[in-house]
Amino acid sequence: MSEHAERFAPLYGSDQPEETQRASFRDGAFPVAVYGLGKMGLPIAAVFGETTGAVTGVDVDESVVEGINDGECHVRNEPGLDDLVDDLVDDGSLRATTDAVEAAEDARIHVVIVPTLITEDHQPDTSVVTSVARDVAQGLAPGDLVCVESTLPPGTCRDVLAPLLRYESGLAADEFGLAFCPERTSSGRALADVRGSHPKVVGGDDAESTRAAALAYDELTTNEVIPVSDTTTAEAVKVFEGLYRDVNIALANELARFTDELGIDVREAIDVANTQPYCDIHDPGPGVGGHCIPYYPYFVLNWLETPAPLLASARSVNDATPVHVVDLLEARLEEQGEPLGGSTVVVLGLTYRAGVAETRASPAIDICRTLADRGATVYASDPLVDAEGVPATWVHPEEVGAIDADAVVLATDHDAFDAIDWRSFPSSTALIDTRDVLDSDRLGRDVYVVGRGT
Repeated sequence: MSEHAERFAPLYGSDQPEETQRASFRDGAFPVAVYGLGKMGLPIAAVFGETTGAVTGVDVDESVVEGINDGECHVRNEPGLDDLVDDLVDDGSLRATTDAVEAAEDARIHVVIVPTLITEDHQPDTSVVTSVARDVAQGLAPGDLVCVESTLPPGTCRDVLAPLLRYESGLAADEFGLAFCPERTSSGRALADVRGSHPKVVGGDDAESTRAAALAYDELTTNEVIPVSDTTTAEAVKVFEGLYRDVNIALANELARFTDELGIDVREAIDVANTQPYCDIHDPGPGVGGHCIPYYPYFVLNWLETPAPLLASARSVNDATPVHVVDLLEARLEEQGEPLGGSTVVVLGLTYRAGVAETRASPAIDICRTLADRGATVYASDPLVDAEGVPATWVHPEEVGAIDADAVVLATDHDAFDAIDWRSFPSSTALIDTRDVLDSDRLGRDVYVVGRGT
């Protein structure tokens, strides 16, 4: 046990009264280390900092660490985070380092929030999480608690992390705590979510791990803390949330394909169907993007042995939806006697969601690639990111109207596009709206809305 750890009471296995432990947590008697200071990790570290006054953030990126120690916040578009980081660093409640082992030696609660990767062939890659776990193990002391917030394939804590931590630290299973406590946050509202937008789920490797983690997070959140049976159940909760959304969106996207054949507004049918309390169909769109939902199905499909054909089909539907959007556009152009090849198309939006500077798995980028593959000249506009790595020429939102476009595809409904003068486009320009935000009456021209038709 390090000298630092000896100065602070343990949380796991403590015989102190619960109220004493809660007071000690709020007073910083259980120093916290948060491993991973990305878009979710920094907000989590900040909330631990404002609650306990004793947090060390760990990241491999030296520029991130230097910036945080200067009171700067590298995570953008997160309301309140800039000021909170500055205040916490100023009063000594938050510091950052690249030395994970040193941080582990100085901490009693270890929070892991680094990414679980997916290989090119869609295999889950837990190497970043296991690498951090090895660092944590070097500083692990009896009575410490390890809380994993990274989304993991179910069974990872039980089958991979628990044995690794025991082996690398030399501690027995009952000498430290391990709990899976999944982050349930969204970009653009991370602080509010960590503080309590949703119930917090905790599942421990044993009953004492669950108790200790529930106590800590109950001090962090204003919402309910839900203890579950074990780490694998907690891992499944987080993955199942993403699977539900992927399958539901796939259903909506598939229903939207019936629009022209049935000659109906499918979105209207979905809205009315949802007035029945047992129906909750999501909205159709251009596909599914971001760093979560498109990847979680592979935590089951390529991790577990039991076949999951429904999940595989949903992935196929959502992955194919950007191509379907291009098919719709090509059909509109052909109705006007114009081929897609050789046409000029503007794609509005490159991020997967409005207001969030994230392009991973963005369907908008797949739309650009498909258009380019079919011979179109592609321009792309986004107020948050450029077109680096995308087969398109980036154009500022204010300059979109100056392009002599044969077609425009609204892929992401950024507020910046509200100012576009749609009448500046030729009357023959085909408009495809994948988000159902363009009003044909206001625009004074026809718009084809995915799921509604023209």
